[in-house]
Amino acid sequence: MKQLFIFLLLIFLSAAVTAQPSPPSQNDTLRKDALKVYMDASDYVRKEIPFINYVRDIKEADVYIISTTEKTGSGGWEYTYFLVGQGKFRGMADTLKFLTLPDETTEGQRAKSVNTLKMGLMRYVAKTPLSTFIRINFSQPLSETVANDKWNSWVFRGSMSGYIDAQKSYKSSYLSSNVSANRVTKNWKINIRAVYSYSEDKYDLSGSTYTSYNDSRSFNTLIVKSIDDHWSYGGYLSLASSSYNNLKLSSSLMPGIEYDIFPYSQSTRHQFRLLYKAGYNYNSYKDTTVYDKIKEDLWCHSLSAAFQSVQKWGSVNLSLSYSNYLHDWSKNNLSMDASLDLRIAKGLTLSLEGGASVIHDQLSLIKGVASTEEVLLRRRQLETQYEYFVMAGITYTFGSMYNNVVNPRFGN
Repeated sequence: MKQLFIFLLLIFLSAAVTAQPSPPSQNDTLRKDALKVYMDASDYVRKEIPFINYVRDIKEADVYIISTTEKTGSGGWEYTYFLVGQGKFRGMADTLKFLTLPDETTEGQRAKSVNTLKMGLMRYVAKTPLSTFIRINFSQPLSETVANDKWNSWVFRGSMSGYIDAQKSYKSSYLSSNVSANRVTKNWKINIRAVYSYSEDKYDLSGSTYTSYNDSRSFNTLIVKSIDDHWSYGGYLSLASSSYNNLKLSSSLMPGIEYDIFPYSQSTRHQFRLLYKAGYNYNSYKDTTVYDKIKEDLWCHSLSAAFQSVQKWGSVNLSLSYSNYLHDWSKNNLSMDASLDLRIAKGLTLSLEGGASVIHDQLSLIKGVASTEEVLLRRRQLETQYEYFVMAGITYTFGSMYNNVVNPRFGN
């Protein structure tokens, strides 16, 4: 044991000596002269782009980079990088984008990300002493033609999943499947989706068996037509059944019109959308409701507003929605959701998220008292006038802003 202790002590002493700062060198001078960039960078990006300094305080940055993502019609992603210069680079700004395919590997996505960032950073790096060591190559000849899309922008997808979890006194099973067809172009957006899910729980307690299950089916269609860079119109069609919501069949047709105060072309940076919908809803219930209904025809409308902004200080998302049934305006719902990521100071970030609803439109509630099993297992919708949730978090990071080294030994 004594020999092992001495051996470990020698290892740590050796590491401590090795870790002492080395005398300044040309590489050290280049590091200090390197472009200071503020961005959320993965280990891969730091390793592949070593010729910049990744600073944690946006005020110290020569360039700050904001990144956003949006899902494409094919099921892939469009990544956008906004590069904005500060200090001696004030007035310089660039926007770069790249696309990934739905079946693209993580390696392919990472390579595209790094390549795009390198190209965007070059005109800033060109104004630093490190530009002497930069080499740029073009690796692929250009093609003059592009093959026609035989699917006409349609993308189809199907999936199925399930699990069984069991022990001596408990068994749970779950099955889910969905199919979808989507077509997204500049002028049209068409989403069609069908979903089925089933879950069952069994409990053996003191010789008695308790069984609870849920099943739901839905078919949803969204069709939207672009008018210009601010206006669009379209509608929703849905069919659904749900044991939890006491719905044998629910069908809904809701046309709507939307206005975005900002141009849709700026959607990755900021949005402020106002959407109004009005339409017809038919409900057939599994059991008699608290209003003594087994089926009913309903007319309803809704107005919602959604705001999203991505800035150098962080990002904010806000949404507010109001809806009511036209036969009785007291049957209404008011909901609000919000999230905020705020960079308070150097290395200090605050994250907040929350939502609340005022609920007066539970027309499908089953008449009668819910059983203990239904309440505890949440297998039946319960009467309530409100619901809410709140989440908060804070992150603080400090230390050297020049350490770009990635060392994967013993994990991260």
